[in-house]
Amino acid sequence: MEKRLFSVEWLAQSSRSGAQIAATTTTTTRRPRSPPGGTGAVHRHREAAYHSSPRHEAESRSGPALPGRPRTKFSAAQLQELERSFRQQCYIGANEKRRLAAVLNLSQSQIKTWFQNRRMKFKRQTQDAR
Repeated sequence: MEKRLFSVEWLAQSSRSGAQIAATTTTTTRRPRSPPGGTGAVHRHREAAYHSSPRHEAESRSGPALPGRPRTKFSAAQLQELERSFRQQCYIGANEKRRLAAVLNLSQSQIKTWFQNRRMKFKRQTQDAR
């Protein structure tokens, strides 16, 4: 970075006459950083990083996804209670989420995710019906 000193005289002069920055002035000038090869290189770099990521590899192959939490298989009783609660109100509150988690022996995040997924299913169903 290049530093130059601003003087009161220079500021007054430059505002009146539109003079260029003198060598005796201070300012911090920043030049935009461009990657080697221009702006297209940024796009190519990001794209290459995405294609070499484990997530992309998991998405592109037909086998199982990356190891992690296994998919939750809800029992019929759990689904019945979740659906009943969804019919009453499609957005779950904190108290109801805690109650359902305790009753159904699930985590609150599982309850939240189920409701999010169920709202999307409901949205698709209503859009398909039109």
